[in-house]
Amino acid sequence: MTDKNSKNYKFQAEVTQLLDILTHSLYTHRDIFIRELISNAADALDKARFKTTTGEEIADPDLNLEIRIDLDKDKKMLTISDTGIGMTKDELIKNIGTIARSGTSEFLKQISKDKDKNREINLIGRFGVGFYSVFMAGEKVEITTKSAVKEEPAYIWTSDGRGAFEIQPAAGTVKRGTSIKVFLRKDAEEFAEKYTVQHAIEKYSNFVAFPVKLDDEQINKVTAIWREPKSALKDEQYNEFFKFIARQQEEPLDRFHFSADVPIQFHSLLFVPKSNFELMGFGREEDGIHLFVKRVMVDSHAKDILPPYLRFVRGVLESDDLPLNISRETLQENPYLFKIKNTLISKYLSHLQDFSKDEEKYKEFWKQHGRILKEGYNDYTHKEKIADLFRFNSSKCANGDELISLQTYVDRMPEKHDEIYYFSGSDRESLGNNPVMDIFKSKDIEVLYCYDPIDEFVLSGLVDYKDKKFVSVDQADISKLGDVPSKDQEKTPEAKPEETKELDKLARRIKDILGVRVEDVKLSARLVGSPAVLVSSNKGMSGQMEKIMHLYNQDVKLSPKIMEINKKHPMILNMLKIYQKDVKDPVLTKLVNSLFHSIALLDGSLQDPHEMAAQIQELLAETSKLYLKED
Repeated sequence: MTDKNSKNYKFQAEVTQLLDILTHSLYTHRDIFIRELISNAADALDKARFKTTTGEEIADPDLNLEIRIDLDKDKKMLTISDTGIGMTKDELIKNIGTIARSGTSEFLKQISKDKDKNREINLIGRFGVGFYSVFMAGEKVEITTKSAVKEEPAYIWTSDGRGAFEIQPAAGTVKRGTSIKVFLRKDAEEFAEKYTVQHAIEKYSNFVAFPVKLDDEQINKVTAIWREPKSALKDEQYNEFFKFIARQQEEPLDRFHFSADVPIQFHSLLFVPKSNFELMGFGREEDGIHLFVKRVMVDSHAKDILPPYLRFVRGVLESDDLPLNISRETLQENPYLFKIKNTLISKYLSHLQDFSKDEEKYKEFWKQHGRILKEGYNDYTHKEKIADLFRFNSSKCANGDELISLQTYVDRMPEKHDEIYYFSGSDRESLGNNPVMDIFKSKDIEVLYCYDPIDEFVLSGLVDYKDKKFVSVDQADISKLGDVPSKDQEKTPEAKPEETKELDKLARRIKDILGVRVEDVKLSARLVGSPAVLVSSNKGMSGQMEKIMHLYNQDVKLSPKIMEINKKHPMILNMLKIYQKDVKDPVLTKLVNSLFHSIALLDGSLQDPHEMAAQIQELLAETSKLYLKED
């Protein structure tokens, strides 16, 4: 029976339309209404606590500040209560009406356009629909509220979400706070099940600052330790929190706990997992930062907090300066978040620089996450900090497991050198044995070994480090190495001018034999122990980069390379003697082709192994005949 003092109120037309959408159209994320009701309750409790701490008198001052959820399966009812600030009659009309109307027009536009039901949760948060999301699950809602103002009476607000609501005085004694009864629709009766409601609390509201009790059991037992001072926390607390937030059993490899007050207030707690599931073949890592506003999670995978090259990081970020209804669509537009992001990235990269001083731990980190971190080479805002974090094996490392930083390389460079040399390939042995390395070994010049295809993009993208330009060894200008004494200088005297002239003629003949397979044939200044080598022109991309591009797109053809021959090598000198006897000697042609195939094999650019095999077999047959004839 309706109280004689009750009064009916009509919603505006657009609010009625909104409620119709919430009641009949949105189903995929209906549990969001639990988050909204808990958030509202937490705000009410916060306000009550503030009044108490400032010495203001409030009704029922001895009440515990908490949120209670009670389920009644038989009655198909969910009740959520708080002991917060409550509402007067005017506040009841104003607050709920304002929540319903805030952004309603824009919400209606977006929801009518949007066909992706997975975005409903974001739209609800974005446009402040808030409390009225309860009508996604409730066919009728009853609010009983008592203001913290002592002399104010309690009221009951009732609505079925069909265009009107009723307010009447509450009978009997009502304690301070608000209680919301949700009479569930038939297709939403799962919200009378403890498991369903508990899952929603753990999903969205696990770190609310006040106890959230479900049928007398506190659900949010994990504390928001990112708000605590570091001095008050132990390793065990950090480790357990990481396991909870990252859903992993291993302890983290590293952590970063950072809070800022200016220019904007925020708290963050970031972890590096020991294992990289992306590296293990489980697909691309999903961004792992949980975004909280006033301890309520608004996004479990906030993609705009950290850049993709830090996607291995797990953890939380919270700021009370962000609006509670922020969503993925508005993250990039929010000026506060923009400042938070820039500060957090800079501070975290500085933290990783400090972390890298522990070489053993950082080596473990680099093996797991270095492949992802290298994707940051094109973040020019933080270029220097990122480059400082990169690690490579090199020709001066004791073995393939040793890693050095770019700073270490620069510190060991010969004086007046202005280039950092690198060489890309599949493994240390093949790179070290490649003829193009002869000159660098001879002059004891360190070369970075790059085993990951992305390294070519990384180093060419960085362009330089500490004003030292990155140069692939197969594009190096050998004349720049002339001021560095060679360890083999005494063993390799310069050729006489007349010998050089004849060798130039041999080089031209070799070019005639090989034709378009090579760009040119020249006498080499870089070779020591090898007869010949293929090098790239320093005008374009490196040879390894061309191979990578060809691998991804077969239409990208490999450019002919320059063939350099060693004017001191016995094989080349023997070929010169054959050439001097008969320019068109068929054996010379066979030797040239075989030599080309062998160096192309070492270079990784051999196009036809069958042709190479046939020529080797032919040469072996002729060699065996010569042996028998001499015998």
